[in-house]
Amino acid sequence: MDIIKKPILTEKMLDQTDKFNRYGFIVDKKATKPQIKKAIEDLYGVKVVAIRTMIYPAKKKMKFTKRGILRGTEGAYKKAIVELAEGQNIDFYNH
Repeated sequence: MDIIKKPILTEKMLDQTDKFNRYGFIVDKKATKPQIKKAIEDLYGVKVVAIRTMIYPAKKKMKFTKRGILRGTEGAYKKAIVELAEGQNIDFYNH
């Protein structure tokens, strides 16, 4: 099972990284906190202090175009905010 799908690199998340040493990841919906912690520690070689997870439900989307109204859904996903030990960091660009 591929637990970690991708990191979240938004302005808001990078601000939390600078202030609180927290990193965001999109993870598998069935992954538990211990599984996420083990995957982060194995993949990046860091010590995880705390994990916060949240599940975002699917949303209905609608677009108005020249051809008419397009309807669809945005998929559901699970987000994990990982707090690292003091003095440790993750470099996404060189990893």
